[in-house]
Amino acid sequence: MNRRHFLQGLTLLSGGALLQPTSVLGAAPAFPVVRPAEAKRRFRSRAVEAAIKEFQKKVPNQELGWLFGNCFPSTLDTTVTYALREGRPDTYVITGDIDAMWLRDSSAQVWPYLQFIKKDAELRQLVAGVINRQTRCILKDPYANAFYGDDARVGEWKSDLTAMQPGVHERKWEIDSLCYPIRLAYHYWKTTNDAAPFDAAWQRAIKLVLQTFREQQREDSLGPYKFQRETATATDTQPMNGYGYPVRPVGLICSAFRPSDDATLYSFLVPSNFFAVISLRQAAEMLTQLAQDTTTARQLTALADEVEAALRQYAVVDHPQHGKIYAYEVDGFGSQVLMDDANVPSLLALPYLGAVSATDPVYQNTRRFLLSENNPFFFKGQAAEGIGGPHVGQDMIWPIAITMRGLTSLQDDEIRACVQSLRATHAGTGYMHESFHKDDATRFTRAWFAWANTLFGEFLWKVYQEKPQLLA
Repeated sequence: MNRRHFLQGLTLLSGGALLQPTSVLGAAPAFPVVRPAEAKRRFRSRAVEAAIKEFQKKVPNQELGWLFGNCFPSTLDTTVTYALREGRPDTYVITGDIDAMWLRDSSAQVWPYLQFIKKDAELRQLVAGVINRQTRCILKDPYANAFYGDDARVGEWKSDLTAMQPGVHERKWEIDSLCYPIRLAYHYWKTTNDAAPFDAAWQRAIKLVLQTFREQQREDSLGPYKFQRETATATDTQPMNGYGYPVRPVGLICSAFRPSDDATLYSFLVPSNFFAVISLRQAAEMLTQLAQDTTTARQLTALADEVEAALRQYAVVDHPQHGKIYAYEVDGFGSQVLMDDANVPSLLALPYLGAVSATDPVYQNTRRFLLSENNPFFFKGQAAEGIGGPHVGQDMIWPIAITMRGLTSLQDDEIRACVQSLRATHAGTGYMHESFHKDDATRFTRAWFAWANTLFGEFLWKVYQEKPQLLA
């Protein structure tokens, strides 16, 4: 069966922005089986399977039920390797079609399962294993963004001009690589009250996070990190001998790369600095409660306060049409980049991360800017509208960005439109993708991208629980 046939029967909204399904896709559509057979799945969660059955039973739209059943368990089905290491849970999580574990992606991939771990002890151990593995990764190299399952493996980027070592897949310094593990750890602890993963090694990792963030404020020097790659792709390397363009030390933290793994233009990446503020405060609370380490906790809180004050002073700019908005990147000298990138943390995603309120006036102004053609990476075409980024180029929309738009929306019509747009642009595959062309969803990148799949499942489950009428 040609999966692309599922795109038939869909019509465009007048104006051509979002796809709407027609009233009839067939009385009993025979959706192809695309989820791996049970015997080939990497991990099975009773709680997740129960959620799939509930969703498919209660949501009348069969295509959404099929998509949820494929996408929500995608991380568990295809990307996790669970084992015991020295008697402790250990979970290696690949991103999908790349055999490497990103600190960001692995955290985001298992994040939606936190709401089920109180019902499923094995799933809880799997998530604890991710936290344990991430602790080892951070201690190995806090500047690396992605690691191999084999600590001795030498990868394809071994010739990068940075302090590469075996076991590291890529060494692109991204603030969010250290924030995401804290977010996962904090909410795991809050959900379970389990302190087992937060031993002396984890506490050393948090101190290393603090040290790394302080180094990248660049108050006294450029710090120990630099990165260059021999490449024709400008977004894969940093200028100025690998340190990036100059910034003025103002209290913000430098990030050489964005969550897309693309190089920053100005190293003060605003959404990642917002993410750092909340992560530092979460780490401080954990060290206070779990280790009675009030000294480090005070240092973490002080840094959070410093970054937050700098964001208030340097991250807000006046836009001629939208008023006060958050810039995407700044340099402390007065220059800024006004845009957004589909990858999270993004400006659009700040409420999802708990960094700002969705009703914050500056965020709402920023949101209107981001979802307009004043954002150079907002694309609108015959297939859909949404945010992309430089990573895969012009006119390519990322499902993650459409999902995040829905997750942060306060408007029912917008949430419904995001669901419908994602439903209409999976190109008959039953899965989300990294990106697709604004005029043709069958032109997509990365057929196996677990973060996009699981995040979409998280979105559908949230809508089902809070506003099920929007799925009708």
